[in-house]
Amino acid sequence: MLGFGKKRGDDGPADSKRAHVIVVGNEKGGSGKSTTAMHLIVALLQQGRSVASIDVDARQGTLSRYIANRAKFVQASGKDLGESQHYIVEIPLETANATERDAELERLRLLIEGAMINHDAIVIDTPGSASMVSQLAHSYADTLVTPINDSFVDFDVLAHVDGTAMTIKGPSHYAEMVWEQKKVRADRDGGSIDWIVMRNRLSSLDALNKREVERLIRELSQRIRFRVIPGFGERVIFRELFLVGLTIMDLKDAGGPQALSHSHHAARQEVHAIVDALSLPPPPEMSAPA
Repeated sequence: MLGFGKKRGDDGPADSKRAHVIVVGNEKGGSGKSTTAMHLIVALLQQGRSVASIDVDARQGTLSRYIANRAKFVQASGKDLGESQHYIVEIPLETANATERDAELERLRLLIEGAMINHDAIVIDTPGSASMVSQLAHSYADTLVTPINDSFVDFDVLAHVDGTAMTIKGPSHYAEMVWEQKKVRADRDGGSIDWIVMRNRLSSLDALNKREVERLIRELSQRIRFRVIPGFGERVIFRELFLVGLTIMDLKDAGGPQALSHSHHAARQEVHAIVDALSLPPPPEMSAPA
């Protein structure tokens, strides 16, 4: 049993089982949120964890399509690659009334709190836009992973930069929202959110742009309290695997050891490094008493 946390309002020993909630969030499209979420799901499944996945970005639906593609591959191949228990939550339309919005928020709340009891880990993919549903999902995070591409365009989701002085003018709306949800989480159950910013598509070149982004992101991390880790390199394989519902972690089981090239091995190491950096509690078999 994992013992990830406490019941709300309980100052006694941690529950025998409470899922660790990982939210993948960034109010910008094209940052790799769904790819990140899917690779985390599979990596956690391969550790022997029971995983629930929740797609709060139902309008875009990339994670849900990824998971549907995976189900088709498993059915056609007969290979047992592991699948999460998946749920989809709609973002209420701008035209929705308060009752409809409240109903969808309550549905998400019940999904998360139910999955906390029935699974070891929950991975939530959120939309690239602001919404009350996304805010609620963020407020339940034990770990928040924000993938960004290594550019000033993506850095703008975290903070606004003075392009002349190359200094940070202030945090973005997304960073302010995360700060608010940290307070909501603390008020709800006394918990905290470990915010991790993951820099994707890092160039091997020592370009001025790369060094400036790194300097500013390190400075910002001290101001608004997040950790910085390297993410995925620019690899075509990530886009190709989406169509068959696989991740780089599945290639060995799906196609045999011969299916892995040097680039694939490097990509697998990137995923392992990301999971290690999350500093999650140990998997069930590792946390059980000897």
